[in-house]
Amino acid sequence: MISFSCDYLEGAHPKILERLLETNLDQTEGYGEDPFCGAARELIRQKIGCPDCAVHFLTGGTQTNLTFIAHALRPWQAVLAADSGHIATHETGAIEATGHKVFTCPAPEGKLTPAHIESALVLHRDHHSVVPKMVYISNATEIGTIYTKTELTALHECCRANNLYLYIDGARLAAALTARGNDLVLEDFPKYCDAFYLGGTKGGALFGEALVIVNPDIAKDFNYSLKQRGGLLAKGRLLGLQFSALLEDDLYLKLAAQANVFCQRLKSAFEDLGFSFLVDSPTNQIFPILPNALISKLRESYSFRDWEMIDADHTAVRFVTSWATTDVMVDTLIDDLRRFCHE
Repeated sequence: MISFSCDYLEGAHPKILERLLETNLDQTEGYGEDPFCGAARELIRQKIGCPDCAVHFLTGGTQTNLTFIAHALRPWQAVLAADSGHIATHETGAIEATGHKVFTCPAPEGKLTPAHIESALVLHRDHHSVVPKMVYISNATEIGTIYTKTELTALHECCRANNLYLYIDGARLAAALTARGNDLVLEDFPKYCDAFYLGGTKGGALFGEALVIVNPDIAKDFNYSLKQRGGLLAKGRLLGLQFSALLEDDLYLKLAAQANVFCQRLKSAFEDLGFSFLVDSPTNQIFPILPNALISKLRESYSFRDWEMIDADHTAVRFVTSWATTDVMVDTLIDDLRRFCHE
């Protein structure tokens, strides 16, 4: 069985394992107060061109989202997200469990616009309803689409005009930065948002996300929230070491670019056979619309996920590639796909 179901099935890139083994018996302080985390923080600040930002390491995306959002918002404040946003669909109500409402907006391509924000604000004008205070977006989005610099600039300006925080979920940030049509670079994000994170779990690490808080008002006392929410890892150096390894020599971006290339090869194969897609994704996730009979045949040898039922006979499914996907895996799937379609 070859799996294309997600991009964190494998362990970690060998360079990370080598770094962990090399330092395994070193004795350091805990809770991120070690030289490895310190070096990783400085490397991130250099890469993003923001020497004064706060950098914190957490183990996973849901933990990062709920800890940051709960810390930044007052009890009566809410966060806006696309209806496909991760905090609204795949985090088991984690944000609501902190006491903050997630207000969702229909967004067919998974991306919010200033119009979405303005429409939401109209509905929340007095103390009888929650107050929108944060806009949450993902880049790449949950359906593989990406934001352009023009789109991100427009969101930034809208948020500033309406006194809103802008927070970017970067679980697949490297995939977005190396995708066809992208015109953003790491140095852009501190200019356009209050906080964002670099996803490691889906980018070649064993686990881990690097949260960057640009807004100093939000950054204040964040360590207290981090500890209270169980996010301050005792063996924090394990996180710092991984991000140092990923960011040296641009390995972080190289791995994502490779995953994107493999996924786009799959996309071309589906297109050549006449299949359409739920959305045009340039990243390491694609969502072809397939006949259910073909899906059943493919499932005999491949793992992938159903995404959305289109009609009684067709379903949009998700194929995802990772840093560990190989030519052989992709070629085998393409060969079987062609064979099944011509039987």
